[in-house]
Amino acid sequence: MPSFILHFAHYHEDFRLAELHALSELEGVRISYDKDEYSAGSPILLVDIESTAQATKLVRRAILIRSVSEYWGSGATYAELFGEVKRTPERWAEYKHQSFKFTVDGFGRSLTQAEKVAVIESFSFMGFEGPIRMKAPEMEFLVCEDYGRTNLPVPPETPKKLWFGRIVGRGSRQLVDMFDVKKRKYLGNTTMDAELSLVMANQALARPGALVYDPFVGTGSFLLTCSYFGACSVGSDIDGRQIRGTAGFRKGVNGISANLAQYQLADRVLDTAVFDVCRNPWRSGPLFDAIVTDPPYGVRAGAKRLGRKNGTVPEHSFTIVDGVENHKRSDYYPPTVAYEMSDVISDLLELAAEKLVVGGRLVYWLPTVVNEYEPKDVPLHPALKLVANSEQPFGGWSRRLITMEKIAELGHLDEPAGTSSAQKHDPAHKNFRDKYFNKFEPLDAL
Repeated sequence: MPSFILHFAHYHEDFRLAELHALSELEGVRISYDKDEYSAGSPILLVDIESTAQATKLVRRAILIRSVSEYWGSGATYAELFGEVKRTPERWAEYKHQSFKFTVDGFGRSLTQAEKVAVIESFSFMGFEGPIRMKAPEMEFLVCEDYGRTNLPVPPETPKKLWFGRIVGRGSRQLVDMFDVKKRKYLGNTTMDAELSLVMANQALARPGALVYDPFVGTGSFLLTCSYFGACSVGSDIDGRQIRGTAGFRKGVNGISANLAQYQLADRVLDTAVFDVCRNPWRSGPLFDAIVTDPPYGVRAGAKRLGRKNGTVPEHSFTIVDGVENHKRSDYYPPTVAYEMSDVISDLLELAAEKLVVGGRLVYWLPTVVNEYEPKDVPLHPALKLVANSEQPFGGWSRRLITMEKIAELGHLDEPAGTSSAQKHDPAHKNFRDKYFNKFEPLDAL
């Protein structure tokens, strides 16, 4: 298969390959690459793809990939690079009279305009005679000087590797600006940033014909991004104030509905509802193609479920107020209790195991304490397989984007439902709220 250069954006490096493999499955594009050659400290990955058309298709909705280029050469020096390029002069003839543009990118070192011009002129041996067009050229070429990631105050003068190719496709990084939370009519203190919301939609394989559910919908970020990619979506939350827009940074704008109107997605977001996901009204059996969510950590927004602190059953403790049963009054608000993080995640996996179709994906955020985290902290379920685990660090804590895929119905399992690695020890996300506000000091030290 021909080789292509994937040029990554240098953001969220730990998420790159997870998104790449999701796009490969979503678009039906077969890829292969040398895993030992991949480095989070480089923006380049050389990938074998069957054709140019397939390469273009692969990256068309990518968020963490800037472009894909037909590989023409590489080297530790320009002499090596030119030597490889000159071995295939038959490639040049096709583009000799077409308009063109060179994009010169320096990674690990900023290149001056004069340096970029010198690089472009050094390729004059290729003999292109067409006009140079900075906008809408017929052909565009990429030159990447990779100096490596370094913390040195003065960047190195010599690149570690040089890459050259013909750009054949671009990702969709413009969507990061389009869905920028600062531009939304409605947002709250738990609104997920645009870039990661879009990455999650890709990892969930959101697509036309799919039904996506967010059980902790909040201000509806995932409804927007999943529906933008063609999926129908639905969300729920125990706190209807976030949905309606009576809580959050921008009140009185009609809540989630304002964003749906802003992005013209109201026809794809089927509805939002208010209920405790532990007592959900969904019909039994598989229903959703993906569950995409950011469970409440109890930091910015407290995790709650229905219940009373004294443990009494609400249905058995009716109260009469002014001659009317309290739970039937228009101003009634059901009592709630704290919902511990490890219980939230355990219940979420059970929900996914029952409500996802086989092949459907669960994509969620798992908060964890950096010094306590172990791979076995990620809860498992016999009906779900772990697909990806990507970390976003924040110092003493981090959150991990967990992607799982349903592989079997509950009635066809070799192990009983409810089996979870998190049940056999205390994971780092247990009592996360208490650990966070204790600045990650051991709780038994209090």
